[in-house]
Amino acid sequence: MMPEAWSRTDFLARLQEVGAKSYHHLHPFHIRMNAGDLGRDSIRQWVANRFYYQCSIPRKDAAILANCPERDVRRKWIKRIIDHDGTGAQEGGIEKWIRLGVACDLTPEEMMDERHVRLGVRFAVDAYVNFARTQPWPIAIASSLTELFAPDLMSKRLDAFQKSYPWIASEGLDYFRARLTQAHDDSEFALGVTLEYCQGRKMQEEAIHALRFKCEVLWAMLDALMEISQTR
Repeated sequence: MMPEAWSRTDFLARLQEVGAKSYHHLHPFHIRMNAGDLGRDSIRQWVANRFYYQCSIPRKDAAILANCPERDVRRKWIKRIIDHDGTGAQEGGIEKWIRLGVACDLTPEEMMDERHVRLGVRFAVDAYVNFARTQPWPIAIASSLTELFAPDLMSKRLDAFQKSYPWIASEGLDYFRARLTQAHDDSEFALGVTLEYCQGRKMQEEAIHALRFKCEVLWAMLDALMEISQTR
């Protein structure tokens, strides 16, 4: 017999617990980066590899849209694709990340052709896109709840880059500035959807597993970069 569903408060607490224990702000690479301990090549490699993730996020969100029958949810969720891909008149996150790469002495060509992308990063990111494509849409949305912890992380990252990596031009940090508000808005909506549509203990547990899986994806990406990390 299936246990009773958690209350809304207990469900939320369990989701938050996953982030507190497993989010990649605890990864040694992130700790060193935010402490200002990484050398230029390590920062460049992180930027180039993370770009593969940035380019895959709109594909992940498009997969969720394709599976979602709720028009009101689709109307809100499509904003994520626009935020990353941009429009003819509006620069998106992908363009901002390319500008970060240029500020780190990476050319747009070497970012776009993925020459720096490590196998571990590619495997983890592709697994995440496939997860969003194949899982029930509320569970795929639950996996995005790592952004509940992103605004604080983004603020710390922006501060660390400005203080510890002054060789990166200020305009290269525009992506982080934009995400200070975007991540908060996105996570609040995704949380509301998760709490509303993940009804019953089985769906709640699947949502917990989805969030943990996303944390593992982000952790695996940094694992792939640890061996090439260099100190200042």
